[in-house]
Amino acid sequence: MDPAQVKVLAQKIWVAEFRIHDLLKALHPEKWKVSNIIRNSFNMTLENLNKSLDGLEGWRAQFEKRPDSIYFGFQTYAAINAALPRLDGVARAVSQFENPSLGGQYSQAGNQLFDLQQALEPYIAYLLRNPDQLLYAAQTNLAGCQNELGIALRGQGGPAKPLKNTFVEFHARRHSNGRPEDRRSTRGGKKESESKTDKKTGPQSQPQRQAH
Repeated sequence: MDPAQVKVLAQKIWVAEFRIHDLLKALHPEKWKVSNIIRNSFNMTLENLNKSLDGLEGWRAQFEKRPDSIYFGFQTYAAINAALPRLDGVARAVSQFENPSLGGQYSQAGNQLFDLQQALEPYIAYLLRNPDQLLYAAQTNLAGCQNELGIALRGQGGPAKPLKNTFVEFHARRHSNGRPEDRRSTRGGKKESESKTDKKTGPQSQPQRQAH
């Protein structure tokens, strides 16, 4: 199926949607002689059907513009799947509580939509198959390259060589008096050893003047 044929198929899906909407206008569940529970259940089904048809039209329109899109094609297929069981529920309720002939028309519209979905399925499978084949080919080529690289590198690397354990001895620098030099300094910029010396010596006293 080429893109032109896909667009024709998308147009047929739109015609089926239009037919279903037209049939829904002929419904009058408020006149049915049923309990409120049955009527409320039917109204819920009817509401869900309308939502499903709106979702289907959104995806179908995008798929018609881009028939080569796997994503839009799959979403269109899935949207039909969501609408069909709800349409079948409406058809059975209409046949039972309103008019069997009208219910048959709903069933006929549902069968038409189902046939269009089945016609779309092979094309969706074709779109999904191409990326799968490309991915498989890429994985196969990658595995082949890895095997060839492993064969080419086999035997090139020699055995591991043990390293000798070495011990580094630290020797501290010493002053002329034989004590290790302390490189840390105080805030005043002097070394700690010099600061200690200054504290022991104390400030030098000035010579006193002799009295004449």
